[in-house]
Amino acid sequence: MPTKTSSKKTIALVLSSGGARGLAHIGVIDELVDRGYEITSIAGSSMGAFVGGLYATGNLDKFREWVINLDKLNVFSLVDFTLSSQGFIRGERIFDKMRKLKMIPQVNIEDLAINYTAVAADIINNNEVLFTQGDLFKAIRASISIPNVFTPIENDGGLMVDGGVLNPIPLNRIHRNDNDLLIAVDLNSLVPYNKPTLPKKKKKVEVVHSQKVTMLIKKWDELFSNHHEVITKTKDKEMKLGYFDILTRSIQLMQSKLSQQTIETYPPDVLVNISKYACSVFEFYKGEEMIAYGREACKKALHNANL
Repeated sequence: MPTKTSSKKTIALVLSSGGARGLAHIGVIDELVDRGYEITSIAGSSMGAFVGGLYATGNLDKFREWVINLDKLNVFSLVDFTLSSQGFIRGERIFDKMRKLKMIPQVNIEDLAINYTAVAADIINNNEVLFTQGDLFKAIRASISIPNVFTPIENDGGLMVDGGVLNPIPLNRIHRNDNDLLIAVDLNSLVPYNKPTLPKKKKKVEVVHSQKVTMLIKKWDELFSNHHEVITKTKDKEMKLGYFDILTRSIQLMQSKLSQQTIETYPPDVLVNISKYACSVFEFYKGEEMIAYGREACKKALHNANL
């Protein structure tokens, strides 16, 4: 678990929402820690709240080792579909897995070693909700409830959905210490995606799935894994977007614009730009790629800031 060390350069870290692109937050944190920075406070929305919570409890390394070994079938098997009108994924199976692996301990936010804030949106009372105390698990679960995807959770008479709906990059919700450095990671940046260089690994033994499983994975890809790609219309190809493509791209555009406005209003000392084209919301099997990308993006941002 992070500990306070006065000799280190301190950082207030803001981690934005962005689905599987949030795995890039891990690479950013890795780079900051390797450079000797001490993260004294974190504010996050959605995956930012999730990764920030794992770091605050000292379990980020454990999660990293697990997530980089996921493949498409692993990700698919962790999805618990539901016929609920509030969303088509309950989201409990993945958190049950987190509990079994002891990645998210039962701890109150106020007992963490660093200052932590998770942001959610209450669609009943029409306001932003900040989790700065109480059960960490509940705070994370509330913050990642993507509308129409993960079923929302009730809290104090309200219904909590993804914090990115109102505040995708909560620069105005971070706790500051004297002379700290404010660093923000924007997962919804409209910059081109440059794939990072990954170390060569031994080729994995190819697993042969049944025809039914293969078809299910293919359908999953069609529905959820291409929403980040640039689509252009040509004479020979008509621009066609499906229901979830339109929904996801609409949400991403909204979050990109909200993020830009927040950054202009509360400019950080260092802004780490993660391209919204890097991967789609559900491509958690790209863990190694996203973590490497986050580290490279952090290096570039610190270099540009002369740090």
